[in-house]
Amino acid sequence: QVLLVESGGGLVQAGGSLRLSCVASGRTFSTVARGWFRQAPGKEREFVAAISWNGGNTYYADSVKGRFTISRDNRKNTVYLQMNSLKPEDTGAYYCAADPTTSPISYDYTSWGLGTQVTVSS
Repeated sequence: QVLLVESGGGLVQAGGSLRLSCVASGRTFSTVARGWFRQAPGKEREFVAAISWNGGNTYYADSVKGRFTISRDNRKNTVYLQMNSLKPEDTGAYYCAADPTTSPISYDYTSWGLGTQVTVSS
């Protein structure tokens, strides 16, 4: 059984930082792209960031460029999302994903985690 488990969410003041982690088990994802998405209450899920299998290419939503950094450690089957200069509009449930069918910035990933909540207070 494939399992993606996110951690690192929490409550933080605006301007603060959080580091999310997503550990995969059940199979190795070292040869596929990984991504992060988020969903705010009442809104659709949106793309945040993605990284190619070897970390050579990274992709970011315009809203997080310069503030968020995605990275991965294939030895640990883990992907990270370092979030700095957080804003209240970054609030939402953050989901990690693995193995996209088409491209890293698409929504058609084959595996998804259950999410971790990030709340940024003003």
